[in-house]
Amino acid sequence: MYFSNNKKIINNYIIMKKKKFAIVLAGCGVYDGAEIHEATLTMLAIMRQGAAYSCFAPDIPQYHVINHLTGKEMDETRNVLIESARIARGDILPLNEFDGNNFDALIFPGGFGAAKNLSTVAFEGAGAKVNSDVEKAVLQMVELKKPIGALCISPAFIAKILKDVSVTIGQDKGTSEAIEAMGATHIETDHGDVVFDEEKLVFTTPCYMLDATILDIDDGAVNIVKAMLEKM
Repeated sequence: MYFSNNKKIINNYIIMKKKKFAIVLAGCGVYDGAEIHEATLTMLAIMRQGAAYSCFAPDIPQYHVINHLTGKEMDETRNVLIESARIARGDILPLNEFDGNNFDALIFPGGFGAAKNLSTVAFEGAGAKVNSDVEKAVLQMVELKKPIGALCISPAFIAKILKDVSVTIGQDKGTSEAIEAMGATHIETDHGDVVFDEEKLVFTTPCYMLDATILDIDDGAVNIVKAMLEKM
């Protein structure tokens, strides 16, 4: 291998060797999009552990828009990809352009957008539907035998897609019962815990499905990224 004194060439070589995550966002904001702490701390955990990431989101309308100050629904429409670009600082692609062959892992932060925009878990529980691009991405990674991570409520739609899989959303009885009704196994966990389904290579952690602080979210993000990297 030839190494030039040119730092750009050396840095590009290092970047090429990094493990790369695809992060799928569901908008911007806990009540109608991606949970911002979970999304940004996942990005930070990936980079601090020597990996890289690219962001994706479906190019679809949000289910609705919530005023995060009052908690009330607003009379306007927004787009999931455009809102997700706020978190990604504009560096994001439509999810229908995702190709699992270009990534080592796929990970979904939580937030109600995961249950309203990426799926209908928030409204239909065990009978939920999952966005077709989300389902396609998950199934492709399973076929490629590459790790999939899900934080907070996102494990619920992973359970809907894969059914016979072990996941966690923490200790919420209603959501865990819906997951079991989908054909999956729910395992109760606490802050920072990660459940690993060895057959499907699925990693899940509860985050804000528990009564958490931002420190707990950091623990969850760090632990799930670390666990995923160990299986790459």
